[in-house]
Amino acid sequence: MKTIGVIGGMSWESTQIYYRLLNEYVKKRLGGLHSASCIIHSLDFAPIEQMQREGKWTEAGDELARIAKNLELSGAEGIMISSSTMHKLASVIEDAVSIPLIHIGDAIAESIKMRNTKSIALLGTRYTMEEPFMIERLKEHGLNVVIPEKNDRELIHHVIFEELCVGKVRDTSRKRMLEVVEKMYGEGVHGIVLGCTELHMLINQNDVDLPIFDSTQLHVERVVDFMLEEENVRM
Repeated sequence: MKTIGVIGGMSWESTQIYYRLLNEYVKKRLGGLHSASCIIHSLDFAPIEQMQREGKWTEAGDELARIAKNLELSGAEGIMISSSTMHKLASVIEDAVSIPLIHIGDAIAESIKMRNTKSIALLGTRYTMEEPFMIERLKEHGLNVVIPEKNDRELIHHVIFEELCVGKVRDTSRKRMLEVVEKMYGEGVHGIVLGCTELHMLINQNDVDLPIFDSTQLHVERVVDFMLEEENVRM
């Protein structure tokens, strides 16, 4: 099994779910007492979130690159960022290390294509929905990406940072989020991407008829595939 280096803490609410899923999926695949070989560096999110708000992405990139290098030096054989938004800095991290970065966008796109879904709605932070780094990554896989209208984007961003990132899961916000999903369905999308690693805390497949693509789950599945490649060959 390869060791994965996890850049976490953005937020820790989703990072703890990443850690649980990594171990659950490895155990499911290998059985017995097997668990995930991983090294986690969990950041203090407050300074990173301030850099995001102030547009100091170079500084944020320097910090994540430093952490990625340390994870590699500590024995990590691959890197994962447990945050969709911080994949804006994926290329910076890839340039800083000699080990692969398993990109969340590729994991999402591969699952969507397996379902023969072409047009999807992307929900996430303002950065993920409005900047090109995730949209273009998905489009490279031949997908049509639609984002919510401005007021709905502001709602989603607020719920993520003011509620989910601090562990608040509110029924009123779930209702409003489902209204956004229903509106997107009316606009002709065929699937919903939960493109923020906290959003699955609020809604899931049981809540809607459209296919839901949970970025956290799909990312972990792809990472575990990477970790167990050698075991798969032997099996």
